[in-house]
Amino acid sequence: MKSGLRNQLAEKMAGEITLSDSPGLALKKWRQNFEIPPGVLSDRLGVSPSVISDYESGRRKSPGTAVVGKIVDTILSIDEESDGKHISKFSSMLFIGVADDVILDIHENTNPIPLGELTDAIGCTLLCGSMEQTIFGYTVVNSLNAILQLSAEEFNRIYGWSTERALIFTNVSTGKSPMVAIRVTAFKPRCVILQGISAENVHPFVAKMADRDHITVLCTEMEIDKIVSILREKEW
Repeated sequence: MKSGLRNQLAEKMAGEITLSDSPGLALKKWRQNFEIPPGVLSDRLGVSPSVISDYESGRRKSPGTAVVGKIVDTILSIDEESDGKHISKFSSMLFIGVADDVILDIHENTNPIPLGELTDAIGCTLLCGSMEQTIFGYTVVNSLNAILQLSAEEFNRIYGWSTERALIFTNVSTGKSPMVAIRVTAFKPRCVILQGISAENVHPFVAKMADRDHITVLCTEMEIDKIVSILREKEW
């Protein structure tokens, strides 16, 4: 990864942790996003594993900006030594521009949101998959514009900061096209919500594709403007 992009990613990570109301949870989210065990991170930092645990749980006072910067740099260095796959993943999500007629709304959350809390708020019907999970945000996507305008690489931008999110595809006819797009790209969301369609009109292939990628799929007939309004007003 080019050093300029690495630095931008480091700044974004450090900024989110430092400015968060729950810095420990933000730190934990990024460590988990990079799939780094707490013991590995503590060993590289030269501290006890309990120090990382105390930061993440809030038992220890939030680290200052210098310490946060060192932790973020260590996370990125560990990833670079393995093959940099997570750096590449998040750089492609964060630094490729997408037109605002593709992404209609996007929200990131430091704390995990129970999936059912979001789906209940916008009147969803479960099609397949587990509701026993949490997400860290959502993206409202114009499904037709996304399919027509985005390359496979650009499609990754809709995941924002994390794939642990709900993708809400608007005005779908059968739900098949968004699932095919997800199927052939590298990253998979926790959940897909198909807007503007009833459960009985969803293509039968949708559940089959979702099952292969372990994606929970729901649908809602609520108007998209109302969905955006409701979700923006929620105190996540």
